[in-house]
This record gives sequence, C-alpha cells and structure tokens, in this order.
Amino acid sequence: MKQLRILVLMHPDCVPPDSSDGYSAREINEWKTEYDVVSTLRAAGHEVRPLGVQEEIKPVRDEIEGFKPHVVFTLLEEFHYDVVYDQHIASYLELMKIAYTGCNPRGLILARGKDLSKTLVHHRRIPVPAFAVFPMRRKVKRPPRLELPLIVKSLSSDGSLGISQASIVDTDEKLAERVAFIHERIGTAAIAEQFIEGRELYVGVLGNNRLRVLPVWELKFGSMGGPAARQIATEKVKHDTSYQERVGIVDGPAEDLTPELSAHIQRLAKRIYRTLGLDGYARIDFRLSTNGVPYFIEANPNPEIAKSQEFATAAGHDGLDYPDLLQRIVTLGISRAKAGASLG
Repeated sequence: MKQLRILVLMHPDCVPPDSSDGYSAREINEWKTEYDVVSTLRAAGHEVRPLGVQEEIKPVRDEIEGFKPHVVFTLLEEFHYDVVYDQHIASYLELMKIAYTGCNPRGLILARGKDLSKTLVHHRRIPVPAFAVFPMRRKVKRPPRLELPLIVKSLSSDGSLGISQASIVDTDEKLAERVAFIHERIGTAAIAEQFIEGRELYVGVLGNNRLRVLPVWELKFGSMGGPAARQIATEKVKHDTSYQERVGIVDGPAEDLTPELSAHIQRLAKRIYRTLGLDGYARIDFRLSTNGVPYFIEANPNPEIAKSQEFATAAGHDGLDYPDLLQRIVTLGISRAKAGASLG
C-alpha cells in the first residue's frame, strides 16, 4: 500500500504518547488500542495524525480540510459522552465525503439496540435468548413467558458496562432492583434476557461484500469467583487487568468444538453480520449452551483492536498479523468510499 495520510479519531484522554516506556501496565491499558493503531500505522510508513475529540465536531472538519487525509481511522466509541452518538460521527464523515474505517451508520444503529438486533436475527431463524425491555420510569413487570433466571443489562451501552454477578437475577424482586440500578446508574433502558448457562464465544468478521470469518474464540474465566460464581463477562472481567491476571482470565481458540459446530457458528456469524448491515469489521458474541446450541447475544461493530484483544489475536491465529490487519481495515474503508456503498 502506498503511503497514506491517516487521521485517527479517539477520545481526548486516549491520545497516546510516542512511546510506552516509563508507563505502568494500568496506564498503558487506558490507551493501548490507540497506541497500537497509531504506532503500527506509522511503522508501516503512513503519515498518521491522532485527534482527540469529544464535544466539538469543528476540529474534525478543520483536520479534514487542512490535513486532507486519505482515510479517517475512527476509534471513537462515544461523542458528547454518549455511546449512541457514534453513528453520527460516521454519518458526518459520509457528509464530508471522506473515506473512514469501520462500520457504516445504519449498521451501527441496528447493532446498538440489543432488542432490535435480537429481533432481526431471530427473524432469520437464528437462536436468541428470550428477552424483555424495561423502559425508563416504567413499572417493572416480568412477562409470564420470560422464565427466571435472567441477566439484566443496559439496552444500549457496551463494554459490559453495569454488568456484575448481581446482574443475574432469580426472583422478581431482584429483577426490579437490577432494572432500577441500570436506570439510575447507567441512565438507559434495561433489557432482561434469559440467562444461558454455557460458554462465552466470539467470532470476528472482516469485510464489506466478501467476508472473512475469523476462528471461533472463547473467553475463559479461570477461577473467577469460585464455584458459586456465574461465568459471565462482567465489567471487572473485561477491564480490570489485575483481576484478569489474578484469577487467570484469558481468551483463545475455542477448544473441544467439533469441526461441524465450529463451522456452524462461523456461518451464523456471517449471517448475523449481513442481517444487521455491518461492514468494515465486527465481533459477534454468542453463548454456547450446555446442550450445544449457540445463542446470539450481541454484535459489536468497531470492537477493540489492540494487539492483545480477541479480535486481533484471532486474526493472528488465522494468519493475518497485526500490521496486515490494520492495512486491511484501512483498505476496506477506502474501497467502500470508492464504491459508494454507503455514501449518499
């Protein structure tokens, strides 16, 4: 690939230093994705300019007009401190007629609402847990069809925000308490879905029209919480590196799956990706039940792509090393703009 001018959008607190020397593991963890992307693209010979944005869109326009990037690499997961605005950044870049990496606005919208994505996927005859949505300031009443135990989450937030062992409820009283917690602490509607006892599986998908499906990956919980704990991807499991090391939480290839089941899960991931109108790259999350049924949980467009995260490690396992992965993501963004796949 020829040398490109690449503008990288990120949260202002995540603008990385030129070197990670002298920083603690906890400090590096805060901006590891941004550092890995910027440093790797620079090492590949590109002219890379990081830009921290959160409250004003004008700096983005100024950099596009002044720097004239060939592509914008977007690592923004929120804007105005709200995750639901990520689709508006993609829409703005389309209005500016500039190539950008990651998912298109329509795919971001369809994947954001866990209820909408589950409804669409269920329509394609793919297993999803039974669920109910509890809007803000409404009385919590469990539908009779929704059997306990349930897991209660934010309807629209990601990154396991607000998820803990207390998220799994086995009485109507605990359900009401946890829904109130989501409403008050997270500030969103809540979704309660059938808790699927089993394994936590992830499948990365890369592409616009022709798709590359990565190997089935598994989050392995080690000795988390002892024998009484439910094996779920809590906020602590996802983001507390000290806790991960202490209890042995790792991710890696899903073992002991038959070739037929592994291929089936990969096919489901591809169907879900197309059903939700995703492009660029995304991670599709499943729970594999104890009787071997893969249930769709959620889709994550533009997932974390630090070298150590599951998307990049799965790509490496599939023969796509980290520099090649980033080059591929950049190429997909440019080719989509040239094809006019989502512009206009």
